[in-house]
Amino acid sequence: MDWKIFLATMTAIFFAELADKTQLVGMSMSAKSGKPWSVLLGSIAGFAVVTLISVVLGAVLGKYLRPEVIKYAGACIFIVIGLLMLFGKI
Repeated sequence: MDWKIFLATMTAIFFAELADKTQLVGMSMSAKSGKPWSVLLGSIAGFAVVTLISVVLGAVLGKYLRPEVIKYAGACIFIVIGLLMLFGKI
């Protein structure tokens, strides 16, 4: 286990996810259902699946593309989605 990569990833994910829509969904689901443990376990499972998909996809793409290409493609997709949301297309 490379602890430096582990801690860097954990820190980046922690700050990226801080106060985002995922937390708002978790808070509202917990408040509405009154079942915080079920919401916690469901949130962990959902995030684990999304993370698994992104890690596997990153590993596969990393064999064929340079990391910079992946980073810039992700940034472009993020911008396009933001513009589409801004103009009410999605």
